[in-house]
Amino acid sequence: MYDIQDYQEALTLSEAAETLARNPRMRIIAGGTDLLIKLHGGQIEAAELLSIRKIEALSHIEKMPDGAIGIGPLATFTQITQDPVIKTDIPILAEAAVSMGGPQIRNIATIGGNVCNGATSADSASSLLALEAELTLISSRGTRVLPISEFYLGPGKVDLRAGELLTEIRILPQHYVGFGGHYIKFAMRKAMDIATLGVAVLCKLETGNILAEVKIGLGVAGPTPLRCLEAEAYAAGKVISMDVLNEVGRLAIRSAKARTSWRASKEYREHLIQELVPRALREAIVQAGGGEIA
Repeated sequence: MYDIQDYQEALTLSEAAETLARNPRMRIIAGGTDLLIKLHGGQIEAAELLSIRKIEALSHIEKMPDGAIGIGPLATFTQITQDPVIKTDIPILAEAAVSMGGPQIRNIATIGGNVCNGATSADSASSLLALEAELTLISSRGTRVLPISEFYLGPGKVDLRAGELLTEIRILPQHYVGFGGHYIKFAMRKAMDIATLGVAVLCKLETGNILAEVKIGLGVAGPTPLRCLEAEAYAAGKVISMDVLNEVGRLAIRSAKARTSWRASKEYREHLIQELVPRALREAIVQAGGGEIA
């Protein structure tokens, strides 16, 4: 049984903002792949729902004249895997999107729901962190623009205030132009499964064999998606070698807040971080125009 007390649909962004202003307790529903599971499991009682799935303006994916890429929160994971702008300019996000569930789920699940759900296992989260995405949030009080790194507050908790609605995920050109990237999702089964660890790595090269910049986003390595800032700082300016890549993997563990859960032990997650971060960086180097590392 779904304990739904009220259900309304908004056809425009202004209508959604007005409805939320009247009743800030309303929960947004679009694809519903996360919310309906919580309702079915009794985690949400007497739900008041506002559907935004018919607001066409929120499903856009476009490249702006200044090079920024805007992604509407209603863009489905299927859209993201197939969109030419995503595939050409930020393919790391397409790699993350295609790892999300099966075709039926990707046809319905939205990137906005994946972000706002606040799950550390969200398949888009680590790539969006590495891309330093910005989130545009609106309400009757005005507009906020927030770095995605500040959006995650704790397990399942995000900085989405009462009456607010996510309207765009924006990636600025300085955070993707010239970078190569790679995403790895590690799960216990080859079939559809929640990630045991998600690793997103972007890098930019200098004179072919020097790491000018490295950005590392991890999912399920702590209570929220996170960046590995110490490992990133170490990598900058280093001549590429397997020793350097392995040290990046070791340092990435320091940023992680791995814990034991029913899916994996803390020690196993830390082992995965040490193994998969260098592996993702190795492929990112190739995508950035570097050579294979022996």
